[in-house]
Amino acid sequence: MNIEAPLVIEHRDALIYMLSEAAELEHAIACQYLFAAFSLKQSTDEGIDERQLIAIERWRKLILEIATEEMLHLALVNNLLTSIGAAPRLGRPNLPQHGHYYPPGVQLAFVRFGERALRHFLFLERPEGINIQDAEGFDSLDEAQPLMSEEDILPRPQHFSTVGHLYRAIEDGFAHLVERHGEEWVFLGPHYAQATPEAFWWKDLVPVTDLASARQAIETVVEQGEGPRGHWKDAHYGRLLVILGEYLEMKRSHPDFDPARPVVPACVSKILDTEPGARVSEPFTMRLLEAFNVAYEIMLQVLARYFAHGHERPEQLQTLADVSVGLMIKVIAPLGNFATALPVGDEAPGKTAGPSFEIFYRSGFMLPHTRGAWVLMHERIMELEAFVGRFCHDTGPSIGGTEILTGVQHALLDLGAKMAAHMDGLAERTIAPPPSWGPPT
Repeated sequence: MNIEAPLVIEHRDALIYMLSEAAELEHAIACQYLFAAFSLKQSTDEGIDERQLIAIERWRKLILEIATEEMLHLALVNNLLTSIGAAPRLGRPNLPQHGHYYPPGVQLAFVRFGERALRHFLFLERPEGINIQDAEGFDSLDEAQPLMSEEDILPRPQHFSTVGHLYRAIEDGFAHLVERHGEEWVFLGPHYAQATPEAFWWKDLVPVTDLASARQAIETVVEQGEGPRGHWKDAHYGRLLVILGEYLEMKRSHPDFDPARPVVPACVSKILDTEPGARVSEPFTMRLLEAFNVAYEIMLQVLARYFAHGHERPEQLQTLADVSVGLMIKVIAPLGNFATALPVGDEAPGKTAGPSFEIFYRSGFMLPHTRGAWVLMHERIMELEAFVGRFCHDTGPSIGGTEILTGVQHALLDLGAKMAAHMDGLAERTIAPPPSWGPPT
């Protein structure tokens, strides 16, 4: 088995650069898995039988478990960043990204569930030394750059071949800096500003305080993704192989079997840093995806506040953790699943809308001042609650979305109340929707 050549990390700034790239990558890969899971059909009314629906539900569960572990990896990488005195990294480039922003072998795009998506995921999760081709349409578009040397002081891209390759370089970078400067100097970040198992219920979410815990965090990421070297059966790579095998077997038995809705990535605005997917023109779909993107934006703000908080008390930090998870489970997931049943419009006839997780801001989602941060996050939650309530009552009943959107609205009210209970002055604030918040005519 051929192991890729090592990357070189000589300085703290270079380590921060590579960790930031790892955070963006984990974030983007998690969104890809969520997109594929949202695209799966949900009932026998969609042209599948009971046996096929059981298989689809099993695949959805496995993919969502993998997506959840990618979120754990994002939290661990942010612990690693915090441990060496850096800011958390919750931003990322918008997708698709094909060989320009990331190294040539790392192509990222939203693909509905199917053989192409599964082979793409297998390529991204492949263990070091396993040579497989990416799925069709994910060709490399650039050449690799030479390694850094001891004479370099500015960080610059170094093209890793696999995700495991990237993390082995990061692990070696930590070890090199500790050898050069000592643990106390390297791990100077505040311990209290890191995510913990108590806050987010992941037993593997270790705070990073020294080289041993840094290695433990990195090992968790690598072993869950590609598996311990030579043992990948229970890792993401092995689980995806099982799903692909089951899917191909069902296709052989029933060539017309399609477990996914006719989903395409759908955007509500022109994104600056990538080519957007199909632009949505259906009014209700547009409003729903706007709500999805705002909920996603708020979740990133809350997570950034958790990692880069100021004077929050322990109960306030737990509130931030609870609100971020609540937004994912009770708001983003139901809106994402609902969107994939809705039409895109004129740009994609016959296609349904896959959320593109659009990022509109380049700020990194950090809000620097404690009271101001809580006011802004709470205000945005209540604005979103009012927005969802308005378009839910105007057009939701006609397409069967009232129950879903009412549940989302109630969840937002609960999350806003949870924040208000832990910050004086928020409980009295209510946000009324402007008249323009109805669906466009």
